[in-house]
Amino acid sequence: MKLVVDSYSWIEIFLGGEMGKRSIDTLGEAEIVLTPDIVPSEIARKYFREGAKEKVIQSRLRTIYESSEVVPIDETIALESGKAHAEMVAHAQRLPAGSREPSLFDAIILATARVNRAKVLTGDVHFRDLPETLWLG
Repeated sequence: MKLVVDSYSWIEIFLGGEMGKRSIDTLGEAEIVLTPDIVPSEIARKYFREGAKEKVIQSRLRTIYESSEVVPIDETIALESGKAHAEMVAHAQRLPAGSREPSLFDAIILATARVNRAKVLTGDVHFRDLPETLWLG
C-alpha cells in the first residue's frame, strides 16, 4: 500500500499518543510512504508559533525526510489540487456547523494521494469519509 502522511498524522506521531502509535504502525505496514512537500513547512510553522526550540523542530523535520519520500508539487499535482479543493469545500458543507473551510494545504495533500494512487493517513475532519482516506480518528 502507498501512503501519504499529512501534517495531522506527523504531529500525532511527535505527540506520542495512541493515534501517533497507530500512525507509526500503519507506516510500518506501508510499501511506500510519501509526504507532500508543503507538510514540513506547515509543521515548522506550527511549532514556531507554539514556541518550540529550533533544534526540536529541525529534529522533527529530519524524521519526516528520513522516514518518507517528500513529494514536490509538480504540474499534475497542482492541477489536481484545484479540483480537490473544490470537492473538499463541497464536502465540508456536510460537516458539523462551525467547521472551518479546508485549506489549500489539505487539497495538495489529497491531490498528492490521488496522483500517486495512495491513501491519506489522517484524523483531519476534512478528509473523513473521502475514498482516499485511511482514518485515524
